[in-house]
Amino acid sequence: MIYKTDIASLKTDINEKIGQKIKIKGSLGRSKLFEKEAVIERAYSNIFVVKYKDDSRNGTYSYTDLLTNTVEVDVFNGENYIPLVPIKEQRRKN
Repeated sequence: MIYKTDIASLKTDINEKIGQKIKIKGSLGRSKLFEKEAVIERAYSNIFVVKYKDDSRNGTYSYTDLLTNTVEVDVFNGENYIPLVPIKEQRRKN
């Protein structure tokens, strides 16, 4: 279950990471996966915008995409990539 506090916390985390390099992983359907490097450009109330490194296009994702594991975002901390959203079991144990 997704709680309003989860979304609010994630929005804050994304806003703090604007301009940072990230790696996005997700599914394109029919067992087709993608993994791209990008930079977080902007954050809005329902979505955030990233600019892909390889083709200079933009992509938009909702905060619920992250919380439902539709896409995974890893943030580059200067040395390696760390998950933006912890694994589901570690987030809440209710």
